[in-house]
Amino acid sequence: MNKRLSDIKNRFINRNGLLDLYFKVYIILLLIFSVNQSLAQPKDGFSEIDVLHYKARIWPDIGNKTIKGKVSIQFLVKEARPSGIMLDCGDLTIDSVYNRHEAVSFNVTNRQLHLDMKNNIQSGQTYELVISYHGNPRRGISFSPSIQQVFTVFHTSHWLVCKDHPDDKATLQLNLVVPEGLQVVSTGALTGKTALPDGRIDYQWHQPTAVPTYIFGFAIGSFRRHVDDQGRIKLSFFGRDYSEHELARIFQETWGMLKFFEDRAGVPYPGTTFSLILAEGNISQEMADFAILRNSYGKQVLGNEIDINLAAHELAHQWWGNHITCLNWQHFWLNEGFAVFMSSAYKEFRFGIEEYLKDIDNYFQAYEKVAARDADKSLVFDNWDNPSADDRILVYYKGAYVLHLLRNKLGEDAFWKGIRIYSRSNFGKSVVSADLQQAMEEASGGSLETFFKKWVY
Repeated sequence: MNKRLSDIKNRFINRNGLLDLYFKVYIILLLIFSVNQSLAQPKDGFSEIDVLHYKARIWPDIGNKTIKGKVSIQFLVKEARPSGIMLDCGDLTIDSVYNRHEAVSFNVTNRQLHLDMKNNIQSGQTYELVISYHGNPRRGISFSPSIQQVFTVFHTSHWLVCKDHPDDKATLQLNLVVPEGLQVVSTGALTGKTALPDGRIDYQWHQPTAVPTYIFGFAIGSFRRHVDDQGRIKLSFFGRDYSEHELARIFQETWGMLKFFEDRAGVPYPGTTFSLILAEGNISQEMADFAILRNSYGKQVLGNEIDINLAAHELAHQWWGNHITCLNWQHFWLNEGFAVFMSSAYKEFRFGIEEYLKDIDNYFQAYEKVAARDADKSLVFDNWDNPSADDRILVYYKGAYVLHLLRNKLGEDAFWKGIRIYSRSNFGKSVVSADLQQAMEEASGGSLETFFKKWVY
């Protein structure tokens, strides 16, 4: 492997400076749907809270591209501060806020909901607010009225009032009221559905494991569906433009991916269902228990069965990202660099070392172009409020390349032992880069301070 790494450093597959189609499309997606969002962190005298549970009912109007919602938010006040409570609300219009049966005064500034509760809260106590709202979201949700399709993507606070910060994990009960005849997928497990007098269906989903809000979500549409139910986990594949037979072919590697990631993490898949959905447009996004993939991915795989990085990437997030989550966006590479690397590690396992090395070569080229522009940075960012295109390349592709270098430095046994230690000890937790370093040092029995200072910090 060390010799091959040397070969990679001295040669390039794409001398014309273009990444292959997968990488070009992925970078475009990152440019459009950046991680630039407001974070509900305690500041300016606002109370520090820990949200425990969301109970929401959402009425999406696909034709008008609008939503109406009502959410009950249960939270613990960790430290009461004089300015009251702050939550994220995107561009939503807030209609009312109630604490029990008492109306709460509020104002909205910079996509944040400020609640005047300074005289009504105490540290160490649990409270529950009920918030009604409506809006015409410009991000966080994608409507396609012509094909009766809508799905969410990343910016949860634009369709659900919440504390939108990666280290604040909560459980969720989500009711979705949708027209009859459409398929519905959401975070968690379907626990019931009720036919309403107006012809719509009220679907109830429950996410019993606390996860960060950015992976709350849903998808609604007129999809065909292929189910692969082997007992322990029910896999479902959805697409509008593909037959059930084609869906089975497109996602035939999913079981292999799932078992591979379970083995590498040393942690079983945490749910009982997983769905992959081919949706309109060029958007791809992991969410708890399902993932949205750009519609063209189906044709890509039907044309080349090895070109499965995108599905592998999003499935890998069910471990690295969804349940082992960066404490804050400064350590975002622990989500994305891992998912990129693991997608290629699966390709090596399934299709051989040459396919893995082609991917690593592409990651190195992407990173080297950034470095050549003198735009290289540490993987731990000082500030992720306004990431550039180069910044995103670094967390995805430099991050994956650094994991490859670490693999070569430690050797197979110590590296994968370290991945298991890291994954097992931090599953369900929020992490920083020092947690990875500690796990790898434990596995290898030596200091990695020099390596992490050079490549990570």
